[in-house]
Amino acid sequence: MTQDRILPGIVLMLLFCLLAPLLDVSAKLAAGGGLPVGQVTTARFMVQGALMVLVVAALRVPLGLTHRAFWLVTLRAVFLIASTFSFIAGIKVMPIADALAIAFVEPFVLLILGSLIFGDKVGPRRIAACVVGFGGALLVIQPSLAVFGMVALWPLGTAFAFAFYMLVTRSLSAVMPPVAMQFHTSWVGLAICLPVMLAFAGGPVEELTYVPPQGLQWLWLFGVGFWAAVSHMCMTYALSYAPASTLAPLHYSEIVVAVILGYLIFGDLPDALAFSGMAVIVASGLYVIHRERLAARARVAVPAVPPEDPVSG
Repeated sequence: MTQDRILPGIVLMLLFCLLAPLLDVSAKLAAGGGLPVGQVTTARFMVQGALMVLVVAALRVPLGLTHRAFWLVTLRAVFLIASTFSFIAGIKVMPIADALAIAFVEPFVLLILGSLIFGDKVGPRRIAACVVGFGGALLVIQPSLAVFGMVALWPLGTAFAFAFYMLVTRSLSAVMPPVAMQFHTSWVGLAICLPVMLAFAGGPVEELTYVPPQGLQWLWLFGVGFWAAVSHMCMTYALSYAPASTLAPLHYSEIVVAVILGYLIFGDLPDALAFSGMAVIVASGLYVIHRERLAARARVAVPAVPPEDPVSG
């Protein structure tokens, strides 16, 4: 892969890191402004699904679904709903940067789950880095628990749900192009969220009821879906230009953007302990990426032996 192709991938990944926090800002403005978390989550899939119709039409992406792919898409949508709901529930009351830092333990969760489910080999150094990364998350969680209570644990739910989401994506990517995957996930997610919202409308579960949006709340709801669609399309195309091992370290710049936007818009600034935790999470994550690269090079260096039962993904 030439440098001419890698550079656009890096630019698109940095663009993702710049735009993705705008999704979080929109969600915090909507949920913090009185709209239920479930309603904001549903809006993400509704707006993103509508925008993906335009993208699919423009690119003429085939949308065929096999029976197996349909159930994988459904499972992917369920995990994305859980991840989105958990994160919005967290940032409704806590700083975006703190919640994002806690959610960034997802690569460590993914590494362990990949070992348990797919049999990926994980050495003691990467396991140690995962333990240290979780320790960094605790440094962020501890002051948040003291200030916000148990709501500070919601981003951990995001980390675990998104890790499972990525595992399903790993299986699905072998049989479906990324744009079609995003299109189907948006609409299946909406098909799941809408009946739940209708069933709980006016009910006792505050975060699953419906509140008629007023004024700028319409803009915040649109922003949740718009920035989700645009940012994730940037990431999708970034991965088509450059390998994930090259782009993964850049993903941590999203925390920097989240800190800046959180301070400028909400006046939130992580304390010294939270900043220390963020540094530990980033350092541990970068070390895991480094070890993954070394492991990948070692696999390439060994002559390939065709397996008896090839496993895609």
